Amino acid sequence: MASMPPAARLDMPTQSFSRFNPAKAHQPLKCPFDWATALARFVVFGGALGLTAYGGFEMYGVVSVGDVTALEWALLVLFVINFSWISIALTSAIVGIVALLFHRRNLAQQPLVGRTAVVMPTYNEDPARIFSAVAAIIGDFADGPHSENADRFDWFVLSDTTDPDIWVAEERVFVELRRRLGDKTRLYYRHRPKNVARKAGNIADFVIGWGAAYDHMVVLDADSLMTADAIVALAMAMENDPDAGIIQTLPLIINRNTMFARMQQFAARIYGPVIATGLSVWSGRDGNYWGHNAIIRTRAFAESCGLPTFTGNPPFGGHILSHDFVEAALMKRAGWAVYMLPHVTGSYEESPPNLVDLAIRDRRWCQGNMQHIRVIPARGLKLASRQHLVTGIMSYLASPIWMAQLVVGIILVLQSHYARPEYFTREFQLLPAFPVFDAERALQLFGLTMAVLLAPKLFGLFLALGDGQTRRYCGGGLRMTISTVLEVLFSALLAPIMMVIQTGTVMHIAMGTDSGWNPQRRDDGSVPLIAIVRRHLPHMLLGALTLVAGLLIAPSLVAWMSPTIAGLLLAALLSWGSAQRSAGIALRRIGLLQTPEERVRPAVVRRARYWRNELHRTSKSVQCGLGYLHGDQAMRELHMRFLPTPVERSPGDVDVEKAIAGAKLDEAQSIDDAVSWLKSSERAAVLLDRKLMGRLAGLPPTERDIQPRS
Repeated sequence: MASMPPAARLDMPTQSFSRFNPAKAHQPLKCPFDWATALARFVVFGGALGLTAYGGFEMYGVVSVGDVTALEWALLVLFVINFSWISIALTSAIVGIVALLFHRRNLAQQPLVGRTAVVMPTYNEDPARIFSAVAAIIGDFADGPHSENADRFDWFVLSDTTDPDIWVAEERVFVELRRRLGDKTRLYYRHRPKNVARKAGNIADFVIGWGAAYDHMVVLDADSLMTADAIVALAMAMENDPDAGIIQTLPLIINRNTMFARMQQFAARIYGPVIATGLSVWSGRDGNYWGHNAIIRTRAFAESCGLPTFTGNPPFGGHILSHDFVEAALMKRAGWAVYMLPHVTGSYEESPPNLVDLAIRDRRWCQGNMQHIRVIPARGLKLASRQHLVTGIMSYLASPIWMAQLVVGIILVLQSHYARPEYFTREFQLLPAFPVFDAERALQLFGLTMAVLLAPKLFGLFLALGDGQTRRYCGGGLRMTISTVLEVLFSALLAPIMMVIQTGTVMHIAMGTDSGWNPQRRDDGSVPLIAIVRRHLPHMLLGALTLVAGLLIAPSLVAWMSPTIAGLLLAALLSWGSAQRSAGIALRRIGLLQTPEERVRPAVVRRARYWRNELHRTSKSVQCGLGYLHGDQAMRELHMRFLPTPVERSPGDVDVEKAIAGAKLDEAQSIDDAVSWLKSSERAAVLLDRKLMGRLAGLPPTERDIQPRS
């Protein structure tokens, strides 16, 4: 059994951010001016500029009743930055709802010509989860109308796993699934000895080693699932557009059970299409890439997307973490189109089950987006690509800017109550300079801000209510509306918590703290209450301090900041309660936060659940990787056959882990000794070396089988 097809190497040169030769870029076959995209951009950015100018003018009116102080100018600037951010979201959503109301796209159906690799990267994930998703997609091809196109696709699980027990379990599940699907199914598995550059390096390794054999590749994530319809639609779109480099879908969230995750699932299903369609329309063919559930032209990717390594240490140096935005920018720089097809259905993903896990994932994403500060000045990038990079950065900088705005506002209130005002300055004037605000205007501006924030969600609700099938499968119009109100209220309470978390994250990264790269938690297991209280204790203390200070300064300040104070005070309770699976299931039983995919599960989702149950037993049969291979000769031989050709080492270049592992194996009297003595990294060194595996196989099973020495 071969774990991989024959090698088909493809050069993937490292790109430069300081040099670029436009003459070497791909020349599009057709490049007419896109009036629709230009109009959409005028509406989005022109409208946002106008709305921001109006909001800034109104804010100036609030603070300019008297002389404007330095702090009031600071408040005005911070407000304008934050208001511009939410204004773009609103104008983009307006474009999105108009496009969804008046424009429907149908993809041309045709037999596929090119070959496509569907790749699933994995890093220390549950093998049953990974392989069940791949098996479900393969089954969707076999049992659906696209069986005639099934031979155009090969399937790859690309492992970067460092845990030796999970590595062996992956191989065991792969062998079992290959046996059950049959040899005609071109399912392959590759384990990379060193996870250099993480996911980006994993994909690059595949492209360099086997990319020449495939015209395109569909990149999945460890929690991705796609129907055969969606994958074939992407492949057809790519073949119909010879200038397309990356085509992205809109993944919907599925399989969520906790209250927190089901709110994310509901929001993505109801509001997501409006937001994604707006982004797709104004981006046009200068779009973005989200790293998964997308199709990529393989050769174009190899020629233009080899990522450089930043000088210096993490968090701003080293390998690029958020590689997807950068790859989209480089692909566009090289002359290829990058765009989204949000109307392609059947693209799914999962989301973190609770606020704590979301914050952990966000910290890694934040670091990756902060690295993009070094990418924005790169030579040759299109303006739209720079805009996408700025958008990613601002999605995290918005929190410290919001917090700074709140702090300045508190200082101004404190100043007005406790600082002795200088009513008459040295310059002669008839009237004193009273430090006052226009309260009525401030209230009107608050209402405008709330309307700008809530409008995209209301657009999504409006469209969903108008779609009969969506409305029925979400529990009816009344339940859908109640679910929206519940999601909005809960999001409002969570917003200040995320503000404080992301502000702390940005500060830690600015001070040079690396986020690392740990596997994401994907199950619905509840987090212990004590762990949640410990995690949110600083947030609750900040809320209590703000409440006490507000009461001492002015009750009106407490009223103004009540949503922020309430969210922080209730941080632990909100985080713990929303992380409970029982709370999410209870809401499902009464028909709240339902989505169509939850009410009637797609066939590929049901198939994935079946395969996960089937493969779970196989995966769990491997409790100790070395012990399992020691006791199963056939699997041990397959494992050694799956290993890559060893790299010839230079004289004096000693693999320390391998040397130590060999010494311990020499002294071991049984497999029990070897398992108990070897550290995780040393076990991995044994698994990577055929000679060490041979010495492992020669050890007696247990100490009881060892004959006494003479």
